[in-house]
Amino acid sequence: MDLVIARPEGLYCPPGDFYIDPWKPVARAVITHGHGDHARTGSEHYLAAEPGEGILRTRLGAGINLQTLDYGERLLHHGVTVSLHPAGHVLGSAQVRLEYQGQVWVASGDYKVEADGTCAPFEPVRCHTFISESTFGLPIYRWQAQREIFEEINQWWRANAAAGRPSVLFAYAFGKAQRILHGIDRGIGPILAHGAVEPLNRVYREAGVDIPPTLYATDFKKTDPALREALIIAPPSAAGSTWMRRFGHYSDGFASGWMRLRGTRRRRGVDRGFVLSDHADWPGLLWAIEQTGAERVMVTHGSVEELSRYLREARGLDARGFSKAGLEGFEANEDD
Repeated sequence: MDLVIARPEGLYCPPGDFYIDPWKPVARAVITHGHGDHARTGSEHYLAAEPGEGILRTRLGAGINLQTLDYGERLLHHGVTVSLHPAGHVLGSAQVRLEYQGQVWVASGDYKVEADGTCAPFEPVRCHTFISESTFGLPIYRWQAQREIFEEINQWWRANAAAGRPSVLFAYAFGKAQRILHGIDRGIGPILAHGAVEPLNRVYREAGVDIPPTLYATDFKKTDPALREALIIAPPSAAGSTWMRRFGHYSDGFASGWMRLRGTRRRRGVDRGFVLSDHADWPGLLWAIEQTGAERVMVTHGSVEELSRYLREARGLDARGFSKAGLEGFEANEDD
């Protein structure tokens, strides 16, 4: 028996009668993390890793019926032993380990293998079958060490501050923004945050993550001299909006794994692109899959056919994507 199958509601565990990251309301949902393409409103009961509780209640509602497990804690449900293990993606992100009648499956959700100090680092989990994302599942995607990217951001910000020009950095509000704030040189100038970012900064701080003090960008006027040395963290949706007018003559940048592609940088129309992703790159995907010891790999989200083919031909694994039936709910990640 397959422990996870694809249904129109999402990935389903038949013996346990629950879904993993369903995109439609269900009775029981196990959530790998709080990004909107994985955590949706309307389900009757949610199970997630304890560090992600604040995020889920902020994004799905304080009153959701949420049960949490510590990483590694085991729960027996309908004969299926369920446990959650760090995915290294964002605060509270987890891989879902399922054990039933001697079979062990792991659904990874989204993951990255470079520790960043804002969430529990990725831990490989041994299993027979591994469900892996493949957002950046092509050999072209190879990330620099994050310390190098943070220094690139620092240099850009310093140069703009010296020229009296605000630095607006677009980054996804949950995860990417906090990772940048944790990693940059906070001594260069004041740091401002968009209204979509600051509430999540607060959740990270309450979880014990070192996030520097940030100010609401809307509290500043165009004539405020502090803006000339400021770094402003904003979601990509703010680009081109009237909200941006308060910054006058600014320089803008975008932090995303997609900045690896020149065409994406041109389409975004920003001054600088910083290649920073909260997903594993090609070497990271291959390393993580190897570490599981899995002989079977089910691939989702992204370059499914390309990664599956490589795993079959070069690694000798039983690798395939889930059936297209039931997967129409998959959509672009909000956290690349």
